[in-house]
Amino acid sequence: MPKIVRPENCQAAKTLWYDRKNYVTINFVVQNPKDVQVDVQDTKIILSCKDVDDNNIYNEIEFYDRVYKADSREKVFDRTINLLIRKVKENVAWPRLQKDLAKPTWLLVDFDNWRDWEHEEEEGMAEYEEYMDMLNEMKNKGEPPAMDDLDDLSD
Repeated sequence: MPKIVRPENCQAAKTLWYDRKNYVTINFVVQNPKDVQVDVQDTKIILSCKDVDDNNIYNEIEFYDRVYKADSREKVFDRTINLLIRKVKENVAWPRLQKDLAKPTWLLVDFDNWRDWEHEEEEGMAEYEEYMDMLNEMKNKGEPPAMDDLDDLSD
């Protein structure tokens, strides 16, 4: 992957994150993202894209701890870019997403999805496997069907 260069006149996307036993989920909130580039490394992530108004969006986060870059998954939606990133040290809670103690204003905990998982056992693994299955299905869907025959329905 080519190195992502920080564009001039860029702004950071609002970023929501939450922690699980085996992985971290990061959601970058961007309206109609385009030209999306995501570079997950063992110690950091870089996101670069444009939003609906052609603003340059750029986020760079140095992780609290190491991750498996090869096990990261991303999915681009109309309003968000979602990432699932597997932690190297499983069953270790991250008190924050980034290494630096100073938290940028654009980085927020996703309290809707946050939960204290330190005492849960199988529930977190089942959720993780379900999410991974969903991501694999999205990758393996292939081309969408041609809908040429829908015109016949208007008669």
